[in-house]
Amino acid sequence: MSYNIDLAGRVALVTGASGGLGAQFARTLAKAGAGVALAGRRVERLKALRAEIEADGGDAHVVALDVTDHASIKAAVARTETEMGTIDILVNNSGVATTQRLTEVTPQDYDYMFDTNTKGAFFVAQEVGKRMLARAQGAAPGTFTGGRIVNIASMTGLKVYGTMGVYCMSKAAVIHMTRAMALEWGRYGINVNAICPGYIDTEMNHHQWQTDKGRRFVEMLPRQRLGKPEDLDAVLMMLCANESHFVNGAVVQADDGYAL
Repeated sequence: MSYNIDLAGRVALVTGASGGLGAQFARTLAKAGAGVALAGRRVERLKALRAEIEADGGDAHVVALDVTDHASIKAAVARTETEMGTIDILVNNSGVATTQRLTEVTPQDYDYMFDTNTKGAFFVAQEVGKRMLARAQGAAPGTFTGGRIVNIASMTGLKVYGTMGVYCMSKAAVIHMTRAMALEWGRYGINVNAICPGYIDTEMNHHQWQTDKGRRFVEMLPRQRLGKPEDLDAVLMMLCANESHFVNGAVVQADDGYAL
């Protein structure tokens, strides 16, 4: 039996789309037929991704977004809906990471991590959620009521990794944020779920896996391998599909068994 997920007619906003997981999420949604708003700070990289998606027959728009700036969040969401139509899917992917011991963390380090990973993710979801709620309650026009919000957390939100304590804390908060939103908004047909990726080889971290330390770390993983961005495609598509209407508040571990 084959199964096809068709997102034609849907509009998806992907934050942190300029590279890594975000870029792959955008490609995957576009291939499934969704119009995709590519949001992030590195606009030139977003333009290159838009050209790639359009060359493959997809529909993509570039939207400048700094998730640490509340005015930028509101403007990006408004622009997306003005240019593309109402947002049906949010992939809340923006994130940053640093490696340091807890005793070395400064207030600036702490704010850097939480402002993007937690506060930024919350207010992006809030802005999109308000519009989804208004449509569900008949207070705003739209062809599709309800929606899908997928927050990108991390397996480190479930299992603490040494020297990444503040990052782990910020992603654990995203997991509980997901459950809180699912509880409040689920009755209106808005499904909010989280993906907790494990260690994924992307262009941003590829160099570290080539070092002796990186190779030793991979050997310690349950199956001694890293994931690829496309390894998350199936989970993403399931959570974004109309058919996943019974899945709400789920925290999906896609980590090759690391957090067991």
